[in-house]
Amino acid sequence: MSFSAVELIIKKREHEVLTTDEINWLVDAYTKGVVADEQMSAMAMAILLNGMERREILDLTMAMIASGERLDFSGLSKPTADKHSTGGVGDKITLPLAPLVASYGVAVPQLSGRGLGHTGGTLDKLEAISGWQAGLSNTELYSQLAEVGAVVCAAGSGLAPADKKLYALRDVTGTVEAIPLIASSIMSKKIAEGTSALVLDVKVGSGAFMKTLDRAGELAKTLVQIGQDAGVKTSALLTDMSTPLGLKIGNALEVEESIEVLTGGGPADVIEITVELAREMLAHSGINDVDPAENLQNGKAMDVFRKMISAQGGDLDAELPKAKEFHTIRATGSGFISRLDALSVGVASWRLGAGRERKEDAVQFGAGVELHAQLGDSIEEGDALMTLYTDTPEKFERAIELASSAVDFSQQAPPKREMILGRVS
Repeated sequence: MSFSAVELIIKKREHEVLTTDEINWLVDAYTKGVVADEQMSAMAMAILLNGMERREILDLTMAMIASGERLDFSGLSKPTADKHSTGGVGDKITLPLAPLVASYGVAVPQLSGRGLGHTGGTLDKLEAISGWQAGLSNTELYSQLAEVGAVVCAAGSGLAPADKKLYALRDVTGTVEAIPLIASSIMSKKIAEGTSALVLDVKVGSGAFMKTLDRAGELAKTLVQIGQDAGVKTSALLTDMSTPLGLKIGNALEVEESIEVLTGGGPADVIEITVELAREMLAHSGINDVDPAENLQNGKAMDVFRKMISAQGGDLDAELPKAKEFHTIRATGSGFISRLDALSVGVASWRLGAGRERKEDAVQFGAGVELHAQLGDSIEEGDALMTLYTDTPEKFERAIELASSAVDFSQQAPPKREMILGRVS
């Protein structure tokens, strides 16, 4: 069945609803190059301005899945569960979470990406570990899941190629924020990945994609609806990203902190989010009678992490990369830290070399920011607030300016930070 791209654009422009056949044709024709980039740009803008109904969003997601391959883990002897985060500053949660959930007998296929802009990518963090390889064939992925129970690797090019093409287009046409396009992009890859349960960590605040609770709630609800409509057990947590997660931001630094969490230590906020997401993933897999914090304390999660890294060529005993240069920022006032802005710290870390401006850029594994105090801590003038790390000292100036602007002080302690802001199921 063939349609006219122009007629479909006009239909959506006029607030009309596209049929399943029209959406299937549009995605297929765009993937094959029959519908031009400028036509898909116009459609993306019409969707941004006029929205889509629940059925249209599901159709768009399923059409993007149908553009490529779909993995199948039904032959595994254990249930599968995965997590997706919308991204933030210091968000290293995948590293302790995947082995933690796997330590309870659930298989965790975590297909991850690289960072672009101020939010770090999970693959960049893990590549800071000597020898670790992100690329696995489907056969290697399956056998590692069967033997180790957890995999973090790059998504193959065969998964949802329509999404890859549309994602690049959204980036350059001002349509990134369209919730139907965000939701179908995330869920097409996650459903194609073949997991039977999915928990979404939708970040809220200055360092997140969604700045307000209303927008984050709308996205979370849409994501959960798509998952449930597609037959995947799905829920979402709304979590705070106004302040960085943990104390270390940057690739090797975040690996260090993840290992601290896996060996029974680490910052309380990272532990709380990891344990809550694990609880949710385990519940979807029929495991409700455990406290996931136990396997962080007793070393079982760390055992799985070690096997998981080793299976992909990584050497956890090798020293992690360290930046050649550092600069410590000290407090200019005394009192309680009343604001520690995630976006400013994230962009500072990115400017130091922890992130990339273009997809083809290399990252500095040792670059980043280490916080010496967190939101709510009491501090004296002259105390160390944070240390910045880079291999290229000329990057310090702009990063120092930004990082310094991230902190405010008050004479009263601020309200206790709430990490879990909501739940959608």
